[in-house]
Order: sequence, then structure tokens, then C-alpha cells
Amino acid sequence: MIPSLSSHERRSSRAIQFAAAALAAMAVATGGAHGEDVVRQVLPGAQPAVAPQQLAREKAPDQSEIERFCSNIADAARDRRYALQAEELKQLQAGIDERMKALDAKKAEYETWLKRREVFLARAEDGVVKIYAGMKPDAAAERLAIVNADLAAAILMKLDSRKASVILNEMDQKAAATLTGIMASAARRVDPS
Repeated sequence: MIPSLSSHERRSSRAIQFAAAALAAMAVATGGAHGEDVVRQVLPGAQPAVAPQQLAREKAPDQSEIERFCSNIADAARDRRYALQAEELKQLQAGIDERMKALDAKKAEYETWLKRREVFLARAEDGVVKIYAGMKPDAAAERLAIVNADLAAAILMKLDSRKASVILNEMDQKAAATLTGIMASAARRVDPS
């Protein structure tokens, strides 16, 4: 005895049979001449597939259409190009502004250094210099080793070079080297940076 099918199973069976018949009809219609077997799935309730011969091809645009398209977008392209150039100019201007700030900072630093140098040289007043010029070299060396290094270097710079060299000779090597370094940097005529 064959079991009876439900209404849903009967509909599925009919859909499968319909799909098989549609595939067979397509195979007969194409005649297998394409060399390719095209398999398409047909769902129940769906519209039948359009045959490849029924598809309409779009024709390629001719030269006049291309020229019209290009002329229509020429203004927009030019505006975009100008906008990109303006943006690039803004970036360059920002770079120049940044460099100008760095240059101004360097100038301020140089002016500060110059003022410090002038103050440094002005510290050693003539009276103090005359006092150290009249002292014995070993006593002057001992006293200058105790004084602020900047002040000691300023005094030595204002002294006669022969007297200053004798005082430096009497000093401790480390103190003499420190004072010599300060004096050399103060005597420099170029920017220390």
C-alpha cells in the first residue's frame, strides 16, 4: 500500500516536476549549441527567467555624449582643483608661520644671551679689578676660587692678560678650567647656539 501524501507534499512534488520540465524545455530551446550548460533554479511562484536573446544591450556612448559630459563637469573639476590648491597653500602658510615663530624665539634667545654677556662684563667694575690687579697672584687666585665663577671670569677678563695668566696658573686646575671656559664663551663673537 502506498502512503498518501499531504497537500504540502503534493505541492512540493508539483513544484519539483515543474522545475524539471522548465529545465528540460530550456535545454531543448537552446539546443545545447552554446557549449555551456546553463542551470537556473526556478522557484514556485517566481517569474520565468528571461532568455539571453531577450536582453537588450546598451549602445556605447558616442563621442558627442562624451564631450558633453566632459564639458558639463569642467567647471566642477576646476573648482575642485582650485580648492585643493587653496588647501595646499594654507598648509604651506601654516608651515611658514611655524618657522617664523621658531625664528622669533631664536632671536629672543640671542638677545637674552647678548644682555647676559653685557651684564657679565659690567659686573667687574674698575675698582674691583684694580684691587685684584694689586694683589699677589697666589692670594688673588685663592680669593677668585671662592667667588662666583661668572664674577671671577669677568674680573680676570678685565685684568691685564699677563696678570690674569699668572693668577690662573696659581689656581686649582678644575677652577682654572671652569673660569677659562666661561671667559672663552664670553669672548666669542658668534651665536653660541
